[in-house]
Amino acid sequence: MVVEDIGLDASAPLLEVRDLRVHFKTDRGTVKAVDGVSWSISEGETMAIVGESGSGKSVSAMTILGLIQSPPATFPTGDIFLRGRSLMRMPEKQQRRLRGKEIAMIFQDPLTALNPVFKVGDQIAEMVRNHQDVSKTVAKRRALDLLGEVGIPNPAVRLNQYPHEFSGGMRQRAMIAMALANDPQVLLADEPTTALDVTVQAQIMALLTKLQEDRNTAIVLITHDLGVVASHADRINVMYAGRIVESGTTDEIFYQPRHAYTFGLLSSLARMDFSRQERLLPIKGQPPSLANVPKGCAFHPRCAFTTEKCTAAIPVLEPVGGDGHVAACVHSDRVAIAYEERVVTP
Repeated sequence: MVVEDIGLDASAPLLEVRDLRVHFKTDRGTVKAVDGVSWSISEGETMAIVGESGSGKSVSAMTILGLIQSPPATFPTGDIFLRGRSLMRMPEKQQRRLRGKEIAMIFQDPLTALNPVFKVGDQIAEMVRNHQDVSKTVAKRRALDLLGEVGIPNPAVRLNQYPHEFSGGMRQRAMIAMALANDPQVLLADEPTTALDVTVQAQIMALLTKLQEDRNTAIVLITHDLGVVASHADRINVMYAGRIVESGTTDEIFYQPRHAYTFGLLSSLARMDFSRQERLLPIKGQPPSLANVPKGCAFHPRCAFTTEKCTAAIPVLEPVGGDGHVAACVHSDRVAIAYEERVVTP
C-alpha cells in the first residue's frame, strides 16, 4: 500500500526520530539492536551519538537512510521525520529521491564504501546525476570542484584515479565530497575518523566543521571517540545496549554526568580536570548480547553503583538537571557525587 507523503513542516525539527526500534530474528533469539530511541536535530547543529561497539549507533543511522528493512530485520517500528515527512511511511521510490540529496551518509570504511573498479571522479559525478538533471560534463566539473573543496591536492589528477590510489585520509575526504555532492540538509557521519592517525583525524573534523558552517548542515556524529566529541558536538546521546541512557549538552555530559555508564566512559578517559593521583577506571566486563539483555538496567552487571533497584525495571529517561538533560539511572545522584569527587576542585 502506498502512503502519500505529508508536506513539509517548517516548524518541525529538521530530523526527528521517535521511539525507533529495530530487531533482528536470529537462531540465538531476537536481537534488539535499537530499542526505543528518540531524538531530534536542527539546522547547523552537531549531535553526537556515543557508546561502545554494538550499542546500536550505526544500525539507527542505517535505518534512517532506509538501508535496513525486513528481512533480515523485523520491520523497524516507531517513526523518522525529515522536515515533518515520515520516512518510515514513505514509498521506497520516494526514499531513494531523498537519500543522497536531502540526507546523506559518510560510511565508516571508505575503502569498502567506494567502488574499487570505478574512478573516484566518476563515482562522485554519478551521485550528482542521480539527483540533478545535468550532463556528464557538468557533473564531472562538479566532482572536480568538490574534490578541491574537501582539500584533496591536485584534484584534476585525482579525479581520474581509483580508490586504491588514494591514502586513507584522502579516501575519507572523497567520501565526504560524495556525501556533499547534492548539498544535503543532514549528514550522518559514522565513525568518520576511524583508522586515521591523529593529525588526519583533526584535519577531517576541521573540514566537516568548515563545510557545516558554509552550508548550515546538521551533522549526526556517530563515534566512540570522546575526544572528537568534546571539541565538535553541541549535544550528546549516550547509547548502551540499543537504548539512549543519557542525553544532554556537551558540557552537561562531560562535567555533570548522571548515568553510571557515562561515568564509566569518562572515568576511563585521560582528562586534564582529573587529579593526577586519580587512576583511570576501566569499565569491567563486556557489553551484553543484544539477544539476551540483562533484566532491568542493561548496564547493572558492569556497574559500580548497582543495587537491587537496578534489576527491578528498565529505567526511563528522566530530567536530571538543565533543560533537556535526561538520564535513565536510579542512582543518578550517587553518580553525580562520585564524579565531583574525581574532578579537581578549582
